Amino acid sequence: MATISLGGTATKTNGTLPAVGTKLPSFTLSAVDLSSKRNTEFSGSRLLLNIFPSVDTGVCAASARKFNEAAAKLDNTKVLCISRDLPFAQSRFCASEGLDDVIMLSDFKTGAFGKELGVAIEDGAFEGLLARAIVIVDKDHTIVYTELVPEIGQEPDYKAALNHLM
Repeated sequence: MATISLGGTATKTNGTLPAVGTKLPSFTLSAVDLSSKRNTEFSGSRLLLNIFPSVDTGVCAASARKFNEAAAKLDNTKVLCISRDLPFAQSRFCASEGLDDVIMLSDFKTGAFGKELGVAIEDGAFEGLLARAIVIVDKDHTIVYTELVPEIGQEPDYKAALNHLM
C-alpha cells in the first residue's frame, strides 16, 4: 500500500506502482466507443500513462490538456489518459476541450487495471477511483519512469515525465 492524500487527509492505495525496469502488466480497458483496448494494441510504441481520478476535476483536466499538447510533438509515443470515468464522460471532455492527441481509456468495468498497477484508492472520499500517477514505458513496454503524485490535488511533474520521452 502507498499513502497519498486528498486535501491533506491521508488515504491509501491498494499497492505500489510497478518498479522501473519491469514490464508493464497486461491490461484491457474501454475506449470512448466502448471497444476494448489491450496494451498489446500499442506494441512498438512508447506509452505515457496519465492515470487520474476523474476528467471532471480541474487538476485531471489540466494534466490531460498538458499531455495532449506534448503528445503532438512526441515521436512514436502514445499518451493514454486512464480513469474510471464512463467512456461517455471521457468523450464529452475531449470534445469540449479539443483534445485529439491523447487516447482516453476507462477502467470502469472491473477496476482491474487500477488494482494491478497499485493505484486503486481504498478509502476516503475518492474510494474506488484511481490515484494520480504517471507511468512511462519504452517501445518494448518496459517501465522507464513512474510517479505516484502524493497529493491528489497536485499536478504531476510534467518536466520529469516528459524528459523520459525526449
